[in-house]
Amino acid sequence: MTAIHCEILGQGQPLVMLHGWAMHSQVWADFADVLSQHFQVILIDLPGHGFSDAVESFELDTIVAALLPVLPEQKIWLMGWSLGATIALAMAQRVPERIEHLIILAGNPQFVQTDSWPGVKVETLEAFADILKVDVQQTLIRFLALQVSGLAHGKALLHRLKRAIQACPAPSDAVLQAGLRVLKTSDLRAVVSRNEVSIRLILGDKDTLIPVECGRALQQLNPYVSVCILDSAGHAPFLSHPQQLLEAILCKQ
Repeated sequence: MTAIHCEILGQGQPLVMLHGWAMHSQVWADFADVLSQHFQVILIDLPGHGFSDAVESFELDTIVAALLPVLPEQKIWLMGWSLGATIALAMAQRVPERIEHLIILAGNPQFVQTDSWPGVKVETLEAFADILKVDVQQTLIRFLALQVSGLAHGKALLHRLKRAIQACPAPSDAVLQAGLRVLKTSDLRAVVSRNEVSIRLILGDKDTLIPVECGRALQQLNPYVSVCILDSAGHAPFLSHPQQLLEAILCKQ
């Protein structure tokens, strides 16, 4: 069995948090402390990230299979950020009966843009994949810079992101490449349209990776999806706008 690292904070309703590409669970650290006043927060390192063992093949089915054993038995709230949102949607597809509420933070059921769907240009992901082959560190820096592009205090936020991810060794090149393939090829829109799990989408209106048009697109798939747009926030609102993000998570509407 793959050893998955997790950390538990607080008490109450379990809220499982899945981080983004190339990251690990400590990127949430400050915000998790805030959330632990309202939930039992369960921080998970994805396979091959942080202190978790790698899986044989970093694909949605194997990732979900590795994570399920560490989930609590009671129904959970599940929040996934970016790549973590894609994995959270795959978990909702696999075990909807174990999820009470799904929060998609700066995520998209189909990450890549098409003529009929808003998202990231496929060329952007392919460029990251190409640079990875040459310089992993430079790729990660460019990716982090995209997450705070155009934001007030962007340099300070970039420094915090760098410091957070440097708390653990970077994932292997193979895991990073596989993560990009997951983002490039996954299409989980059917999970949204089936309405088996309560879903809230939280986006920043300054996000350079996930356009706010995704909110309207998801509501066209399922009018019961709750959409919250955070003013002046980018791709990592748990760093830049923690209070607004907390309010969006706790909102009962």
